[in-house]
Amino acid sequence: MGNFEQKVNKFLEIFLEEGGYVKVLEGLQNTLLIAVAGLLIGILIGTVIATVRVLPKYKVLPRVLNGICSFYVALFRGTPIVVQLLVFYYVLLPIIGWKITGVQVAMLVFGLNSGAYISEIMRSGIQSVDSGQMEAGRAVGLSFGVSMMKIVIPQAVKNILPTLGNEFISLIKETSVVSFVGAADLYVAFNYIGSNSYEFMVPYLVMALIYIVLVLFISLLVKLMERSLKKSDRRN
Repeated sequence: MGNFEQKVNKFLEIFLEEGGYVKVLEGLQNTLLIAVAGLLIGILIGTVIATVRVLPKYKVLPRVLNGICSFYVALFRGTPIVVQLLVFYYVLLPIIGWKITGVQVAMLVFGLNSGAYISEIMRSGIQSVDSGQMEAGRAVGLSFGVSMMKIVIPQAVKNILPTLGNEFISLIKETSVVSFVGAADLYVAFNYIGSNSYEFMVPYLVMALIYIVLVLFISLLVKLMERSLKKSDRRN
C-alpha cells in the first residue's frame, strides 16, 4: 500500500508542481478537437457518399460516381488509421507541398476515415426511411436532391443517432495513435508524466479514467438527444 502511495505522490508532484496538468489539458483539447472535427467532416463526406450510392443507376454518371465512392469506402475501411496517418503526413502532404501541423493532419485523416464508415451508416439510415417520403417530396415538385436533404436525411439521422454516437466514441479512443505524426494527445501527455516520474502505472490509470469519463458523457449526451427527438416526434 505504501508503495502505491509513493507512486501517487510522485504522479501528483509531476502533475501539479512540474506543469504536467498543462500538457494533460493540451492533450485533452487536441483529443476532443480531432474527434469532433473528424466526426463533422465524416458526416459531411458520409452524407454525400450515401446520397450518391442510393441514386438510381439508370445513367452513366451515377454509375461512375458510385464506383468512385465504393473505391473510397473500400480504401479507408481496408487500411488501419495509423497507416493512413503515416502515409498522409510523411508521403502525400510533402509531395503536394502542404505544411500543416500533426493535429491538423489528424483532423483531416480522421474525417476522411470516418466519412467511409459514416457513409455506410447513413446509407442504411436512408434506406430505413419509407420510400413514400421521397415519392411525396417528388410529387409536390421537389427535386431528388432537395427531397433527400429536407425530407429523407433528417429522418435518417434520427434513426442512426445511436450509431453516430458510437462512431464518435470510436474516434475519441482512436486518437491515441496521433502521436505517430507528432500530435500531442492524452497519451502523449500522460506518457510525458510517466517518463519524468519513471513510473507509468498511475499516469496510465488516470488516462484510462479520463477516457471512460469521456465515453460515459458522450453516451449520456446521445441518450438525451434521443429523448428530445422522441418527444418532438410525439408532439408532431
